[in-house]
Amino acid sequence: RPTRPAITWLDARAGAETEELTGRTGVRGWGLGGLAAALWVERHEPAVAAATRWYLATWEFLAFRLSGVAAAPLVPDQLVPAVEGLAAAGIPVDKLPSPAAAGEVIGRLRPTMAAELGLESGIPVVGGTVDAFASYHGAGLLEPGDAYDPGGAAGGFGVYWGSPVEAAGAFVTSAPLAGLYSVGAAMAATGRSLDWFRDGIGPEVPIATLLAEAEATSPGADGLVFLPYLAGERSPLWDPAARGVLAGLTLGHGRAHIARAIVEASALAIRHVAQPMLAAGVAVREMRVCGGPARSDFWNQVKADVTGFPVAVPAVLETAVVGSAILGAVGVGAFPDVPSAIRAMTGIDHRLTPRTELVGLYDALFEAYVALYPATAPILRELAGATNRWALDRPVDDRPAGPETPPAVAAR
Repeated sequence: RPTRPAITWLDARAGAETEELTGRTGVRGWGLGGLAAALWVERHEPAVAAATRWYLATWEFLAFRLSGVAAAPLVPDQLVPAVEGLAAAGIPVDKLPSPAAAGEVIGRLRPTMAAELGLESGIPVVGGTVDAFASYHGAGLLEPGDAYDPGGAAGGFGVYWGSPVEAAGAFVTSAPLAGLYSVGAAMAATGRSLDWFRDGIGPEVPIATLLAEAEATSPGADGLVFLPYLAGERSPLWDPAARGVLAGLTLGHGRAHIARAIVEASALAIRHVAQPMLAAGVAVREMRVCGGPARSDFWNQVKADVTGFPVAVPAVLETAVVGSAILGAVGVGAFPDVPSAIRAMTGIDHRLTPRTELVGLYDALFEAYVALYPATAPILRELAGATNRWALDRPVDDRPAGPETPPAVAAR
């Protein structure tokens, strides 16, 4: 059973531990997985740490529940932090799961779980992978230049390339397909921003209604630019203190303009993280769009127009689920390898082409988008400091109740 709530990727409490582990092991970003959170627990919650047998990622925990085997599935050529560096930092390495290969059987379904799920006891449990890599498979990426936007609450961008490159703000790692590299980036809240806006104006308003209203406004939202940094920002800024900005508001703007600015911001964020990749020599052949946002062809067309990338819409939009099924199919022998399974289990529903007549407009909008963060960040940091100081100076009984402590991870 879990020894505490999960520490999710949105939780920035282990920033110092992340920097330390990168310095000790040479591994950065997603390659550290939940190790920084584990180190934070060891240092700040000794009672929880003492009660914890395994530190597991979400998919590792689910596989552990199913099979009783604690395993850490890896993709081909994945760089793994040296245990010496982890131990030196203070992580008990005997609490870390053993390495395994993603797409291989790691155990069998336990009788108790089989009864709970209504499945046959003893069926194979196959090692999965992080949602981003599962989406690579489920989106059908196979060749250098194949790219994808995972959609979802955070947003991101990734592209396969044949060699490692130096791209500021990006992850450059071995890909989940042997012989390729993943040049990727992960934002913090580009998809969640539209949900946040809808919740603010009234949760009874369907997202589809907001998107239809946004589509009816002009490209560029009549001069509105939105920075979607509502949860700080990851790529390319790596600034947990970044804050959202809505610039250019007038009395002539309404909720439709704001909704459009939010949609365009999700595309501008992709262009922002892709820019250093393109400067490093990476070429994008086509971008597959995935997840909930890809249900809207208006949103898909905006992404094509803003980025300049041809866009393909997969037949099944929940590509992380498809990618997990691909690994499962390979693990049980339904296909000889992952590329064969990808070719058989994925497809494209339709494609969209960037509209050349909007290039000038979106070039100008992108320049404004990039300039806004350095222009506003010092002001917003000072504002945050002032409000925090005011809140701390108030009597305890006079302070409003704050949000609950963000969730965090460990298994017992």
